[in-house]
Amino acid sequence: MLFDRAEILETLRMLELENLDVRTVTVGINILDCRGESFPTTIERVLAKIRRITTPLEEVTEEIAGKYGIPIVNRRVALSPVALLLTGKEGERVVELAHQLDQLAQELSIDFIGGFSALVHKGFAPGDHLLVDSLPLVLSQTERICGSVNAASSRAGINVDAILRMGGVIRETAEKTASRDGIGCAKLVVFANAPEDNPFMAGAFHGPGEADCAVNVGVSGPGVVKEMISRHPHASLGELAEIIKRVAFKITRVGELIGREVAQKMGIPFGIVDLSLAPTPQVGDSVAEVIEAMGVERCGGWGSTLALALLTDACKKGGAMASSFVGGLSGAFIPVSEDAGMSEAVRLGALRLEKLEAMTSVSSVGLDMIAIPGDTPEEMISAIIGDEIAIGVVNHKTVGVRLIPVPGKRAGEKAYFGGLLGECTIIEVNPFGGGKFIRRGGRIPAPITSLRN
Repeated sequence: MLFDRAEILETLRMLELENLDVRTVTVGINILDCRGESFPTTIERVLAKIRRITTPLEEVTEEIAGKYGIPIVNRRVALSPVALLLTGKEGERVVELAHQLDQLAQELSIDFIGGFSALVHKGFAPGDHLLVDSLPLVLSQTERICGSVNAASSRAGINVDAILRMGGVIRETAEKTASRDGIGCAKLVVFANAPEDNPFMAGAFHGPGEADCAVNVGVSGPGVVKEMISRHPHASLGELAEIIKRVAFKITRVGELIGREVAQKMGIPFGIVDLSLAPTPQVGDSVAEVIEAMGVERCGGWGSTLALALLTDACKKGGAMASSFVGGLSGAFIPVSEDAGMSEAVRLGALRLEKLEAMTSVSSVGLDMIAIPGDTPEEMISAIIGDEIAIGVVNHKTVGVRLIPVPGKRAGEKAYFGGLLGECTIIEVNPFGGGKFIRRGGRIPAPITSLRN
C-alpha cells in the first residue's frame, strides 16, 4: 500500500481542519494556430478553440471535487502570449479581444484568463508594443483578464526600457481603476525568467514550448504546514525540514491526483503540478504564520529570510519526490494582500518593502500584491521593479512584481481588493529613488553565469 491508515486519516484532517485545497486547475491553450486572414477572424477562432476545449471544465471539476471531497477553488485558462498573435496593426481590436474573452470566461465559469502577455526580455516587436500599450484599458475594462510582461531573463539580461515603460503602465492602470483602489494592477505581473507552465494568476500564460493544450494544477496548503510545525515545538530546524518535506509530499500527491483525473476526463494531457504554497486572506492559511510557527516573533523580523529559505527548499524536495511532473513557480508565495499574516506584519511595521525584497531571494514569486502610495512616481516604480528583476536574473530564478499604487491613499492606510486578492496596509516606500539611473534605459547584459554552453 502507498499510504497506511494513519496517513489517510492525516490527509482527511488536512482537508477538514487545515484549509487544504486545490487552488487552481488551469487549462493552458495554444492559440497561435488561430491566426486568420483578418483579426476579427482570428478572434472568432480563438474564442471557438477555448470554448471547444474548456466547455466541460466546470462539470468535470465539480464532479471530481465532490468525488474526493477536495475543494477546487478556481478554474482558469492560460493562453499563448497574445502579443505573438499581433502584427501591431490591430489597434483597438486588441481591447475588443479582451472584452470577448472576458465575456466567454463569465459564460463558462472561468475565474481568470491569463496570457495578455508579451515576452520582451531582448526587445519589442510591433505586436509587443501594441499589447503593452493596451494593458491599462484591458485591465481596467475587464474583470477576468490577466496580463504579464517578461522583461528579463538570466540568458538575455534585463530590458530596462521595458521596465521603465511598465512603471508608466502600472500607474496608468491604477488611475483607471482608482475607484477600486487600483485593482487593475493586481492582474498584471512583470517577470524575469517567466515559466511557460505557471498555473497561478496573474502571470499564467501557455508558453511556445508547450503542447497544444494541458492541465496544470496549483495547490494550497500553508495551514497544513503550520499545523504540523505547531505539533513539534521542540524539533530542530533539520527535523522541521523533514516534517515539511513529508507534508509537501502529501499535498503534491493530492494536486497531481486531481490534475490527472481532470485531464483524463477532458481528454487532454496532464502538464504539471506547481509545488507553491499559495496562501489566502483567511486566517490560518498564511505563509507568514508558518514562519512565525517556526519561532520568528513576527514575519519580517530577523530570521524571516532563513525560515522562508528552509520552507521553500523543503517544499521543493518533498514535492519533487511526490511527482515527476513539477513546474510553474514551485516554492512558497509571499503575497502581502493575499496573506492575512503578511498583511498584519505590514500593519505592525514588522515587514517593510526592503525586507520583502530580501525574502524574495529565497521565495518563488517576488514582490507580490504590495500596495504602495498612489503618488509614487512611475520612475520609482520602475526602479523597484528593476531591483527585484536583478535578483531573479543573477540567481537564475523566476521573480515577478505586482505593485499596486493606490490612488489617493498614503502609507499606513488600507487598500481593499476583495476575494482571494484580500486587503492590506499600504507600505511605505523609501523616498530616495533611482529615476536618473533607470532613465538611462537600454539593456543590461546577462550575468557571466549565463554562459553555460
